Amino acid sequence: MPEVRLNQVTGEWVIIATERARRPEEFAQARERKALPRFSPTCPFCPGHDEAVPGVTFEVADGAGAWLVRSVPNKYSALMPDGDTDRHDLGLKTFLSGVGRHEVIIETPAHDVPPALLPLGMLQHVLDAYRHRFVAFYKDPRVEHVVIFKNHGEAAGTSLEHPHSQVVGMPVVPGQVRRRIEDALRYYGDLGACLYCRLLGEELADGVRVVAENASFVAFVPYAALSPFHLWIFPRRHSADFGAIRDSELADLAAVLRDTLRRLHFGLDDPAYNVVIRSLSPEEGAVKYFHWYLSLVPRVSKAAGFELGTGMFINTALPEASAAFLRNVTLPEA
Repeated sequence: MPEVRLNQVTGEWVIIATERARRPEEFAQARERKALPRFSPTCPFCPGHDEAVPGVTFEVADGAGAWLVRSVPNKYSALMPDGDTDRHDLGLKTFLSGVGRHEVIIETPAHDVPPALLPLGMLQHVLDAYRHRFVAFYKDPRVEHVVIFKNHGEAAGTSLEHPHSQVVGMPVVPGQVRRRIEDALRYYGDLGACLYCRLLGEELADGVRVVAENASFVAFVPYAALSPFHLWIFPRRHSADFGAIRDSELADLAAVLRDTLRRLHFGLDDPAYNVVIRSLSPEEGAVKYFHWYLSLVPRVSKAAGFELGTGMFINTALPEASAAFLRNVTLPEA
């Protein structure tokens, strides 16, 4: 019997289509892959191509001075870095000047190494760059909301093969974010508790959807996952601000994220996926009603007319089965 489950965080109903459910291993998208070089002479993100990027805003280097991770302005920025945030209201036509910040975080000098195969220390450097740019963007008074995201694979929207993430500081708080803040605030006002903390507690108590955990973080497939193998990584410590993550927690996040990415890589044949960090600003970090987290969405299914017409999702993978499959993936030695 199908179930219609409510995702309390997103406020969305999800049809868990048990009658149409596929076995977890059937989501592996085996396909012929071209071998990537360690270095591409035409890639602007490979070492030696500094003239192809418009300056470096942050960098982690090794002992010899060679860069390991760096952040650069996006050459094709969605928002312009210069100017003021002017608002214009012309009847029902409202717009702001398109100013903001947009950078690319180059995750490794190696053209051919995806995050799942990065050494743990390298992935920690990437997350350190995330934190640094997140905090730096919020120091710009024109920025109202910062989003960090990664597109891995063509189906996830990537346009360059070299492993990279993006960070955008925008002059407005997106409607989806506002709605989630309002729902979290309403829950806290009604029940006096953080929705996210309670959800994490219930997932840990149930245990069946937990994929990986350590002292600081828990990775799990939500009870009402919007799509197959949709994962959330929650910090155990309540905080609304990703920028306030401690160094020890950053190391733990790198460990849980790497473990989870490796389970997807080896269990589902390196699927395309999107990563998004959902967080409030440093000024809002102490609020009791919101809890920052990382969302990891493998692109192993496609939304179609039903989702477009209703705003609901059909998940053809039982969340409990997805989590069990990922927990049982045999990983090679790192």
